[in-house]
Formats: sequence, C-alpha cells, structure tokens
Amino acid sequence: MSVLAVQGLTKTYVGGDGGVINVFDGVDLEVERGEMVAIVGASGAGKSTLLHLLGALDRPTAGCVLIGGRALDGMDDDAVSTLRNRTVGFVFQFHHLLREFTALENVMMPLRIGGMDETSARARALALLDRVGLAGRVHHRPSALSGGEQQRTAVARALAVDPQVLLADEPSGNLDHHNSERLHDLFAQLAHELEIAMVVVTHNRAFAARADRVLQLEDGKLTQIDLPEVVA
Repeated sequence: MSVLAVQGLTKTYVGGDGGVINVFDGVDLEVERGEMVAIVGASGAGKSTLLHLLGALDRPTAGCVLIGGRALDGMDDDAVSTLRNRTVGFVFQFHHLLREFTALENVMMPLRIGGMDETSARARALALLDRVGLAGRVHHRPSALSGGEQQRTAVARALAVDPQVLLADEPSGNLDHHNSERLHDLFAQLAHELEIAMVVVTHNRAFAARADRVLQLEDGKLTQIDLPEVVA
C-alpha cells in the first residue's frame, strides 16, 4: 500500500474578479515507501500548492489525501494536525531555523514539543545531525553555519519525528553548486535507506535526476516524463 496517495485531487480559488481558478483537476498520485518523486513545472503551475495539500497544510476542494493509509477527509483540524506532526516532515527553500538556538537544540525542538524526554531527544538529535554530516557542528547557532549546513540541519529537524513522508519545496534553491549537489545526494540516500516516501519540488535538473520518478505539473495535471524532457 502506498504511504502517500491522492485521489481525484481538485483545488479551486475565487479570483479577484469573482471567477473560479482551477489549480488542479482530478490529480492522482501514489508514492511508495522508499521512493523519491520529483515534481517539476513552470513557476505558477501550483507545485507548492500541491505540496501543501500532500502534507495536510491545506485542504483540497475535492478529492482525498491519504497518509499512511489514513484518509484526511472527515478528520477535524486537530486530528489532521496530530497526524501531520507525527507522520510528515517538511523542508523548505528557507530553512526557518530558530537563530537563538544551536543546531542540536533546533533538531531537538519537535521532539521536546512532542513530549520526548530531554535525554532521549538529545540522543536522537545528535544521531540525526551525525547522519547529515554535522557531528562537529552541533553546538553552532545558524549564524555560524554555512547555507548548506543550515539546510542539512533543517533536514535533520524534519527527520526528528521519524516521519513516513518527507516533502521538500526547492530545498537547494538558495545553495551554491557544491552544497546543492551534497544536499541532492543526501535526499536520495535518505529516501532509500530510511524508506521514506519523499516528494520534492524542484527546478534543478540534477536534483530531479536523482529521483525514482519525475512528474511534470502542467495545466492542473501530473504527467510522468523522461528526464531528457525535464525543463530546468
């Protein structure tokens, strides 16, 4: 069974002129455990909106989102929030680290909020920071970390709750080539080694090349494409 799935997903908005804007029209998608899916498409196609729907940050106009086999329609907001916080990790273009805290404290934060004791949270955070190559930087605040190190800290934080699903929106968009390549490799490794269902939105052709599937979002539809057709 797919870890992440959407069926007949539709999202509409009412424009300033009162007209209806259809962002998606009956989108279907399934992502298996350990699979990395890249979503590409022109700016304004709705890629970030789709990611928000997949991660239960927003609700669709119609259709169903299933995470870990559980359908979100019919759940109240509190139940959706609980499921999201326990099963979905997010990595955005901007890392959103808390600048007054160290890398270690940033990664511990979701664990402590979730009720884990300090000793266990610290041990897990240290292990995750080591996993993303930051064992020697755990006590540095974000201002003392490079852009790549900040983003890898954000990845470790997203993994803190051991999510079934990891969603990333242009995670290497603000990084130089070297740090982008390192982050791309890390994402591919994490998807396969930790068996996470991963969806990444990217304009970066090299990042898309590491995915198991590449889907193009165009005119409200998702279409699987071969890499040579990807427009970076």
